[in-house]
Amino acid sequence: MEEKENQTVFFTVPLGIIRERADKVLASHFTDLSRSQIQRTFEKLNVKRAGQVIDKKTPLSENDVIEIEFLKPKATQIKPVDIPLEILYEDEDILAINKTIGIIVHPGSGTGEDTLVHALLHHTKGKLALAGGEERPGVVHRLDKETTGVMLFAKTDQAYFKLIKMFSERKVDKEYLALVAGVPHLKSGSIKTPIGRDPRVRVKMAAVPNGRPAHTDWVLEKSFPASALLRCYLLTGRTHQIRVHLSSINHPILGDLTYGYRFKKEHGIQVDRVMLHSERITFTHPVTKKQLQIIAPVPKDFKDYIYHMKIA
Repeated sequence: MEEKENQTVFFTVPLGIIRERADKVLASHFTDLSRSQIQRTFEKLNVKRAGQVIDKKTPLSENDVIEIEFLKPKATQIKPVDIPLEILYEDEDILAINKTIGIIVHPGSGTGEDTLVHALLHHTKGKLALAGGEERPGVVHRLDKETTGVMLFAKTDQAYFKLIKMFSERKVDKEYLALVAGVPHLKSGSIKTPIGRDPRVRVKMAAVPNGRPAHTDWVLEKSFPASALLRCYLLTGRTHQIRVHLSSINHPILGDLTYGYRFKKEHGIQVDRVMLHSERITFTHPVTKKQLQIIAPVPKDFKDYIYHMKIA
């Protein structure tokens, strides 16, 4: 693939951030850039505030406008692999897929040649944006391995940078369906508990007082004797946000052993994965400016569970 010129992005530091290191702010909000990419950007003096170069330790606060010149990307060495995909939308700049259970988004430690990126490189004949790094071509956001549903990818660097900015500024509306243990007493609710690293288990996230601001709204879609289907609206984009937030109100997602779910017979049939589905994404096309809403059909295991609970 042909390398592109450096790309410049203007980023406004979100509300709630007060005197936080610049590298941590960028890593938190440009989550699909690797740490080494962010490090190199600072090393090349490519990060500025008010026209002045800043280093990675410079404290940033809400409403600071940061100019970032991202380095010219390298060609990816990942091999295209013919893996079936369900394409929900595609044009010259972006595409959306319905992610299936158990597939990993991009290569990393311990992964094989069976990620979504391998599949998409085959489907697009190598046309994925390189700006996200040679191991993450086209990736603008992620879903956990067991989560299903809509995922967006960028085919051009122009679309990549604009989508990354839209995600960081919360201009992409995301709706999820979650099957949870127990039935909420209310028909809807709003969870605004901050989220950060679990102080006891560093590979987990947790609802912690000193975490980053996080906001999830939810609505009760269906109720069963001891479980429920919730529609969740992400107003921020923290790691494992819905899983942590629902667990924090004592309604962990069915199958989510990491965040507190324990099988009980009254929950119905035992499930084999975290029952979370990214059903809908609504956004403005980064190039054409057309308003798009992309919907992923409810997966079979959700339908099977709901059917079982109706006849139980």
